[in-house]
Amino acid sequence: MGHFSSMFSGLARSFSIKKVKNNNGTCDAKQAADEMEMILKSCGYVYAEGSNNSASVFSKRGQKGVNQDCAIVWEGFGCQEDMIFCGIFDGHGPWGHYVAKHVRNSMPSSLLCNWQKTLAQTALLEPELDLEGSNKKFSRFDIWKHSYLKTCASVDQELEHHRKIDSYNSGTTAITIVRQGDVIYVSNVGDSRAVLATTSDEGSLVAVQLTLDFKPNLPQEKERIIGCNGRVFCMKDEPGVHRVWQPDTEAPGLAMSRAFGDYCIKEYGLVSVPEVTQRHISAKDHFIILASDGIWDVITNQEAIEIVSSTAERPKAAKRLVEQAVRAWKKKRRGIAMDDMSVVCLFLHSSSSSPSLSQHVQHATTFK
Repeated sequence: MGHFSSMFSGLARSFSIKKVKNNNGTCDAKQAADEMEMILKSCGYVYAEGSNNSASVFSKRGQKGVNQDCAIVWEGFGCQEDMIFCGIFDGHGPWGHYVAKHVRNSMPSSLLCNWQKTLAQTALLEPELDLEGSNKKFSRFDIWKHSYLKTCASVDQELEHHRKIDSYNSGTTAITIVRQGDVIYVSNVGDSRAVLATTSDEGSLVAVQLTLDFKPNLPQEKERIIGCNGRVFCMKDEPGVHRVWQPDTEAPGLAMSRAFGDYCIKEYGLVSVPEVTQRHISAKDHFIILASDGIWDVITNQEAIEIVSSTAERPKAAKRLVEQAVRAWKKKRRGIAMDDMSVVCLFLHSSSSSPSLSQHVQHATTFK
């Protein structure tokens, strides 16, 4: 895509010029943000359940109570036909389902606002900005990364002061993707995962993991936590499950090193800073799976892409992957309460222009 759509540029200009005043004659930032969000949500298609030929979404409650996972697919993101936003949010703690839904609902519009603002700022600093070129001072990736960093910081700060959600001992992960033309931007906070299905040079379908699972025992994560006087260790009855603990108390025992919320441990090394990466999509890339950690506890990356690729109808792909993971859980983790499981499958090419994926998979992986 050589330029940003005139529709969104015009929207951004009109919004930046308009002043929203309160009774004191000063600019009301919240009212302005609410108005921007309403405008943005009036274009495109947003859904949290259901599927079509470009994306498939499914979520299933586990055995630990209310389903704390939620998802979103926003087609026509930013009022642009070639943009889409996808995300999986995995809540935890007593208020985790509220935290996850709040972050899901606030992140997309906040990201768009920060993206528009960053575009305007970079245009002033670099009038000759070429959004396609990486040799310029500001690349398209730089703009999205900066926008994501600002968004995650503001969403986390807003959540801390939310009057109706108690996120002191509750939080959520967030794995999200923005597709803009032939480029995807991936932002990861927590231990959900994004996996790409692509074709190898030998012609077989292979899995490429696009994100790190931010667990507390990762060297860079553990170093940060210990440097903030937090602790990282496993409980005796959970060998291999590393958790974050306060300095003097066996709490909260968080199994990831990055999350929104969880303010009881933010000063001890937990952060909501995302890792942001990009990837250019080629004809060899077929689809991306976003899934909460309940899926990856029992399904490998390769198994996941084989399950999706061997599903005859795209809209059923996410549900079939969840169903296979449920079978795998019963077989591999018998006696352990099943986690919530949520999946978004984002297909990168239209079904009419893509070769059949089934030719890459001789036998679909199933669990009985």
